[in-house]
Amino acid sequence: MQENLIPVLGQTIVTEQAIQERVAELAAQIARDYAGRPLHLLMVLRGAVPFLVDLARNLPLDVSFDSLAVTRSADSHVKLIKDLDIPIEGKDVLIVEDIVNGGNTLHYVLQTLYLRHPRSIKICTMFDRPQKRTTPVIIDYIGMKLDDRFVVGYGLDYNQRYRNLPDIRELNFVKNA
Repeated sequence: MQENLIPVLGQTIVTEQAIQERVAELAAQIARDYAGRPLHLLMVLRGAVPFLVDLARNLPLDVSFDSLAVTRSADSHVKLIKDLDIPIEGKDVLIVEDIVNGGNTLHYVLQTLYLRHPRSIKICTMFDRPQKRTTPVIIDYIGMKLDDRFVVGYGLDYNQRYRNLPDIRELNFVKNA
C-alpha cells in the first residue's frame, strides 16, 4: 500500500458467531473422519493460531500440535524459517491454515512434509480464495470462501495488525489528510 494511505476497518464480512459455528461443523466432520485415531495438528504460523485453537477445542480426539513457519520473497520463492519440533513419521497430519490464496506456500509445505513419511496429510483451511489459485492444491476441509476484498481478523492481518479481531472485517485504505 502507498505510504499516504491509512488503513481503516470497514464492514463486518463474517461474524464471530458464523465463524464459531463453522469451526464446530468442521471439527465434527474431522472427528468423524479420524474417529478413534490420534491426529497431529500442524499450523503454518502465524495466522492459523486462532483457528487451530478453536478447532482443537472442538475436536473430541487425541490431538497433538506443532507449527512451522515459512516466508515468501517478492519473487514468490518460499523458504522454511521454522521447522517442526515433533517428528511426523507414521502420523495422521492435518495442516491447519488460516487462508489459502495462490497455493504456492501450501504446495511447498506439502512437498516438505511428504519427505517425512507421515501416515496421511490432509489440509483444513478456515478461508479459501479459489479464484486466486495459481498452484493446484487439494483442500480437504474448507470453512468458508472469501471474495477478493482485503480483509482482516481471525488470524488474517495487515502488517501484523488486526489478527486478534474475532470476526472478519473489510480493510479500507483512505488518503492521509
